[in-house]
Amino acid sequence: MNGSAEWPETGAARPGRPVRGSDSGRPVMAALDLLGRRWVLRVLWELSQSPCGFRELQRRCERMSSSVLTVRLAELTEARVLVREGEAYRLTPLGEALVAALGPLDAWSRRWAGELDGPPAAAD
Repeated sequence: MNGSAEWPETGAARPGRPVRGSDSGRPVMAALDLLGRRWVLRVLWELSQSPCGFRELQRRCERMSSSVLTVRLAELTEARVLVREGEAYRLTPLGEALVAALGPLDAWSRRWAGELDGPPAAAD
């Protein structure tokens, strides 16, 4: 299958389509839209630790409703970031690359947090 036939309509962000805050269709905007959805980063984090089934993933993501988890899993599957094999969900190679790409953002956020604890930087 090629084209839109590969993408069932779940409302998941997709490059080439308008997303919240941008009509450009740029891939980075679609990725940020997807990552900005509630619980997405937590689901990615948990699956980066190890594949698991729905109930285990819901347990790991305490306080997430089953309906929200169902929607997020469908969106991430549609985006080809994760796949369901039998009863377990796991990251695809694309999902693993996404988690790795978040590493520099994690490093920056730690630096930012540290700088917020200190005196303000001097203006240039």
